[in-house]
Amino acid sequence: MKVLVATEKPFAKVAVDGIRAIIEEHGHELLLLEKYTEKQQLLDAVADVDALIIRSDKITKDVVEAAQNLKIVVRAGAGYDNVDLAACTARNIVVMNTPGQNSNAVAELAIGMMIYMSRNHFNPGTGCELSGKTLGIQGFGNIGQLIAKKAVALGMDVLVYTNEVKEKHQRWNTIFSLEKLYSTCDFISVNIPATALTKGCVSYDLISKMPKGGCLINTARKEVICEEGLDRALSERPDLKYATDIAPVNYAELKEKYGKQIYSTPKKMGAETAEANINAGLAAANQIAAFFDTGCTKYQVNK
Repeated sequence: MKVLVATEKPFAKVAVDGIRAIIEEHGHELLLLEKYTEKQQLLDAVADVDALIIRSDKITKDVVEAAQNLKIVVRAGAGYDNVDLAACTARNIVVMNTPGQNSNAVAELAIGMMIYMSRNHFNPGTGCELSGKTLGIQGFGNIGQLIAKKAVALGMDVLVYTNEVKEKHQRWNTIFSLEKLYSTCDFISVNIPATALTKGCVSYDLISKMPKGGCLINTARKEVICEEGLDRALSERPDLKYATDIAPVNYAELKEKYGKQIYSTPKKMGAETAEANINAGLAAANQIAAFFDTGCTKYQVNK
């Protein structure tokens, strides 16, 4: 089988070498398309491949149509909204992600953002400590759980929003009202996927309920934040802060208006560690090998 690694932003060399070793060990051929600048390059490259490993590369309907032999796409990372699931499903193409491989990197970034915002962007002036503050977690998957553990280690109280009745955890408490989560917590960490149900769900009504000095942290997707509502909340509440790993559409305008109330990384940085890069790439290769060897679809997302 032909396996293509198509990455506009390439994996590290050590990750590519590991991917190659796994793919070739299982008797398949590895092809590389790195740092491509035109979509046509991707369309040409997928023409006769059986499997595809990507990062944030967009696999749209026309890419799927161009890949006549394609059987599986693995997104090296947790989010997969860059893949047209409907187009893949229509062609019986399996789509997988690699959950958990980037989680620690994203969790550390979320904690780092909390410190950065609470310490005045490391500018002179009195800031505050995380210890003793309350952190609310919206989205308690792999990333949310790691953030909770790190926050507890820093002396924070942690509240987890859930719709499920769970046993009380000795290190954090659960809460069943999103409104109460926002009105109670000094920091909120958003770790939810962008779906039809979650897009825009972090609304003005929620943000404006945060306590004095509240800080919203978003390492998920920009679409889950109602940007109009965010703008309004920051305008009405100069004490509120927002830090994100995904710049709002109008970030330059918001930055000019609100200064240190708002911060965005220059480019999505959640998974930008050497460890996450390697882990996700190797996981993708192993999942493709298992798919062709045994038909394993454990991490399929378009069932």
